[in-house]
Amino acid sequence: MSNSTTDEPGPLLGAADIRELAAALGVRPTKQRGQNFVIDANTVRRIVRTAEVRPDDVVVEVGPGLGSLTLALLVAADRVTAVEIDDVLAAALPSTVEARLPGRADRFALVHSDAMLVRELPGPAPTALVANLPYNVAVPVLLHMLATFPTIDRTLVMVQSEVADRLAARPGNKVYGVPSVKANWYADVKRAGAIGRNVFWPAPNVDSGLVSLVRREKPVETTASRDDVFAVVDAAFAQRRKTLRAALAGWAGSAAAAEAALVAAGVSPQARGEALTVEEFARIAEQKPVREGGAA
Repeated sequence: MSNSTTDEPGPLLGAADIRELAAALGVRPTKQRGQNFVIDANTVRRIVRTAEVRPDDVVVEVGPGLGSLTLALLVAADRVTAVEIDDVLAAALPSTVEARLPGRADRFALVHSDAMLVRELPGPAPTALVANLPYNVAVPVLLHMLATFPTIDRTLVMVQSEVADRLAARPGNKVYGVPSVKANWYADVKRAGAIGRNVFWPAPNVDSGLVSLVRREKPVETTASRDDVFAVVDAAFAQRRKTLRAALAGWAGSAAAAEAALVAAGVSPQARGEALTVEEFARIAEQKPVREGGAA
């Protein structure tokens, strides 16, 4: 399997190692959980480099699987906490770490849970999130982790290429939507590379992409809460072909109330959600009409 003359190849897993581990555990990757295991050591080294993992970083990884990326992260970071939902994989990972990196095993922690339910992590607060996210839950998991752990300063996730495009899209782009705006609430987002299909087992039928998110030093300046801003975003894109005057009628209570809120926010009532920045959505949220039931 692929080795490097400059990196430390010993502890990392190759294709034969992954299949051997999977066979020993009776593991078959499931579509239900979006499992595609990375089988190329050079790819995980590249992810760690692109994530700019530092020796003092406390990294949280979601969906570690059999441990390909986990081991590479442990070589580079101070600590790694992995969140794994699968019973068999969660039970096996500490043994893999102990066998492959015995000198770093005390720097590893496992949280056996659904990432969407995680509210706290053991040990020091995480400084970075690096993960090969399961395709079917990538966006909600990413947004949940950014919301729940404000100490996460840098994030690098591998996701389906189409999802990577949506996360990194700018206003006016045809794939700009809810994930783009919400991710941008927390961080400066950009595409950070492409990943081919042949580095996975099983090989997915889509390409993957890396997305870098660097948390904004200063959050969006607004008097509106995040929930209020996100309610406007959700309403605007629920009917993305409609003008904001029409799309936000339910949120505001009527089309006329929506128009008044938009004008007060300095946004054209004839604009569509795909044209607005996160700051403009925040300005609209500040004009939230006071009525029973709040945002619809």
